[in-house]
Amino acid sequence: MRSGRRLGVDVGAVRIGVAVCDRDGMLATPLETVKAGEGDLARLAALAAEYEVVEAVVGLPRSLSGSEGPAAMKARVFAGRLAGTIRPIPVRLVDERLTTVTATRGLRESGVRGRRTRTVVDQAAAVVILQNALDAERASGRPPGHLSQADDDVVPHAPGKEFEA
Repeated sequence: MRSGRRLGVDVGAVRIGVAVCDRDGMLATPLETVKAGEGDLARLAALAAEYEVVEAVVGLPRSLSGSEGPAAMKARVFAGRLAGTIRPIPVRLVDERLTTVTATRGLRESGVRGRRTRTVVDQAAAVVILQNALDAERASGRPPGHLSQADDDVVPHAPGKEFEA
């Protein structure tokens, strides 16, 4: 398992959930929710610097069959823009199927309901994305998912395929 803090990112149209892990890469915890749009990349870059992260992990929403739709393309583009912003810190894309469902269920089971759920579900989803990535790396001995290319390197791709350099 590689050491160093990582930033977990759940990209949404309105909000971006952010999580961070400890230096040993054992436990992901919620950090904050960033408003999507102007200034979001700058805020993520500031968090990456503040927490001295060695990597960012962005959730890639795929359908249950593994195919990618418009939300996955938006996540790929966002990850590319983030990679260009926080370079040389690498950005990895990891499968995030059912993370929002898992996060919402966990919040409901812990008694968080109603309006408050919306404000923390994005952070909780980022925690699930990051924790799954950490667990996958620990189990396989390999970094999770695949590297995102910086925005100037992004090329069209077939759904389900990784970027090729």
